[in-house]
Amino acid sequence: MQTPTSPSADSDPATQALSDRPWSMLMDRALGKARAVPTMLSGEEQRLYYWLTAFWAEGAGEIVDLGCFAGGSTARLAEGLDVSGHDVRVHAFDRFTAGEDVKRSILYPQGIAPFEGTDILPLAQDLLAPWGERIRFHRGEIDGMDWGGDPIELLVMDASKAADTMDRMAETFLPHLVPGRSLLVQQDFLHWSQPWVPVQMERLAAFFTPLVHVPRDTLVFLCHRRPTREELCAARTADLSDEVLLSYLEMAHERYADWGLAARLDETILGLRANPGKRRAFQFKRP
Repeated sequence: MQTPTSPSADSDPATQALSDRPWSMLMDRALGKARAVPTMLSGEEQRLYYWLTAFWAEGAGEIVDLGCFAGGSTARLAEGLDVSGHDVRVHAFDRFTAGEDVKRSILYPQGIAPFEGTDILPLAQDLLAPWGERIRFHRGEIDGMDWGGDPIELLVMDASKAADTMDRMAETFLPHLVPGRSLLVQQDFLHWSQPWVPVQMERLAAFFTPLVHVPRDTLVFLCHRRPTREELCAARTADLSDEVLLSYLEMAHERYADWGLAARLDETILGLRANPGKRRAFQFKRP
């Protein structure tokens, strides 16, 4: 699989390093105590998160994790910060709730003892206690929350389960990225039930350069120009017609054909065509 680079990536050793996929060489034990925290990330995605904070980040801004669930992604990011020693925080955003089906399918098989209720904030706080003051918890609907204004060096978006939610998150957090330095990690870029994610990145192509695909679904982007709130409003996806969404998906299909991702984007295109008018992932049914 090829990993295209941009002129900005070629001239910057820090971003050029991503094309060599150094995280893939890490042993699982490198993740340390983070391995005990349940996660839905693939093995390579886990190593990526750890590597980004341990070896790539320079402390140029905060680390923001949008959609941390019980803390799996946050733990990998925080463990990397322990290695780097940078004096920044990992900001964990989530509703911190889980229904019985999610508890049975994800939490219990990964060693969490059965518990009553849907509130998982106490669980996340307990699991993330080893990283102490490195973690800041932000509980609520992410699309209705604010950001204090500090620069963000690494932004992980794993809560784009609805088009309008993703649009509002983008307008809140993307204006705080550092041009030429900040990375945007789109965790669900290739998930067939979230076509608005690749569409949004096509609409923001003037601001972000794709750097690498990390299986299963993740794409990492470099922010080379920071979008304004007005520009982000113009890039919204929630009110686009299916036809317009499909046109942008075709653009993404062409853009990433040389990456070996055409078949994955074909799945996304088929998913949208099979679920006309749907803008929430849970509404999507397999074609």
